Amino acid sequence: MRRITLSRRAFAVTALGAAVALPGAGPAGEAMARESGTKRASNNGRQEFRGMWLATVANRDWPSKAGLPSGRQRSELIAFLDKAVADRLNTVVFQVRPTADALWPSPYEPWSQYLTGTQGKDPGWDPLGFAVREAHRRGLELHAWFNPYRIANHTDPSKLVPSHPARKHPQWVVPYGGKLYYNPGLPEVRHFVQDAILDAVERYAVDGVHFDDYFYPYPVAGQTFDDDAAYRAHGGGFPDRAAWRRDNIDRLVRETAYRVHRTRPKARFGVSPFAIWRNRATDPAGSDTRAGVQTYDDLYADTRKWVREQWIDYIVPQVYWHIGFAAADYAKLVPWWADVVNGTRVHLCIGEALYKAGAAGQPPQWQDRAELSRHLTFARRYPQVHGHIFFSAKEVAEDPAGAMARVVADHYRHPARPPR
Repeated sequence: MRRITLSRRAFAVTALGAAVALPGAGPAGEAMARESGTKRASNNGRQEFRGMWLATVANRDWPSKAGLPSGRQRSELIAFLDKAVADRLNTVVFQVRPTADALWPSPYEPWSQYLTGTQGKDPGWDPLGFAVREAHRRGLELHAWFNPYRIANHTDPSKLVPSHPARKHPQWVVPYGGKLYYNPGLPEVRHFVQDAILDAVERYAVDGVHFDDYFYPYPVAGQTFDDDAAYRAHGGGFPDRAAWRRDNIDRLVRETAYRVHRTRPKARFGVSPFAIWRNRATDPAGSDTRAGVQTYDDLYADTRKWVREQWIDYIVPQVYWHIGFAAADYAKLVPWWADVVNGTRVHLCIGEALYKAGAAGQPPQWQDRAELSRHLTFARRYPQVHGHIFFSAKEVAEDPAGAMARVVADHYRHPARPPR
C-alpha cells in the first residue's frame, strides 16, 4: 500500500469508520508479546518474501525531492537498496508509474514530475533500468509497481504536459475526489494501461509486476464517479453497474497477468489490496471485521476471486492494524487470508504498516517497538504465509522507533530467498 494528503495507507485508518474505539491488544496480543519476547527465530534456509515498498508519488520515499541532480538521485536510490541488503530483505517493490507517468523512457507516457519537478522533462538517466541493475547486483528482486488508473492528484487537465494521453483523449478522463482518473469502464483505456505497463516489462528484467490497492477510487462522500456513458455503451448483459465495474477490473487483472507471463515468463504478478474483501456481516464468506470500505463493494476489486481463480501469483493484503484492533484485528485477518489462498498456488504475503510504529497519533500498541515483530511471530503459525512487505522504504531506512531493527533481530538473522 505517506506521501499525499490521504494516501492508500491513510485509508487503512479512515476506511474503517471514524466511530471505532481503540481497544487494548487483548489476550491474543498479550500472548504474542510473551512469545516474541522469549523467542528469536532463525530463518536459515527459509524461502519467504522480505520486502519494502519504495514509493515515488509525491516524493514520498524517493527521490527526497524533485529536481535533485541525477547523481544525488542515484546515490539516494543506492542507499535504499543497501539498507535492504543490510536488513536481510530480498525484494524491493519500486513505484515506477505513480500517476500515469513513467520512471523510464516510455513511448506511451511522460517522464514523471517527481524526478525533475516538471512532467515530461527528461531526467537524463533511466531510473528503472538503473534500479533493476543495481538491485540484481545486490541479490535483490526488483518488482515494478504500477498504479493503473490514477492520472493526477488534482483535477486540472491543463496542468498535464500537452502530449499527455489524458489531454489527447479527454473522453478517457473522470474527475473525482480532487483527482483525475482514467475510466476503467472503457476497453480502450484498459488496453492502453496494459500497453504502457508492458513496455517496461519488455525492456527490463523485472522480477515482478505489482499493483497496489487503487482500482476504482476510494469512495468520497457526496460525489459520484461519472461513468454513465461508458456504462450505457458497455454495460449491457450485467445485472447492475457494480457487477459491470467488477468485470472491468477482473479483465484488467486477468489480461495483465496473461501478458506479463507471456512477455517475461519468470516474472510474477502480484497485487497489494486493502485487506478487507468483505465484512462477514455483508457476506458470510467475509472476514470478521467491521470496515467502512470493502474492496468488493467499494473499489469493485474482487480480490478473493483473483486468488481462487489463480490469476495472480502473489497477494499482499495491507493488514495495517495491530493485534487486537476491534474493527480489523491482525490476528483475525491473517488466518482469513490464509484460508483464501489455501489450496491455490498463490503466495500470500502480508503488508505491514511500519510507518505506524512510534508515529504520533497512533494508539499505544504502535508505540511498542515489538508490535511488528509480534505480527511476524503470529503469521508464522500459518504455512500459507510466505513473508512480509513493509511500508515503506523511508521507515525501513530511518527506523525512528526501532521497530524494523527489532524485526531484523527477531526474525531476519539469516538471509532468505524469495519463494518461487
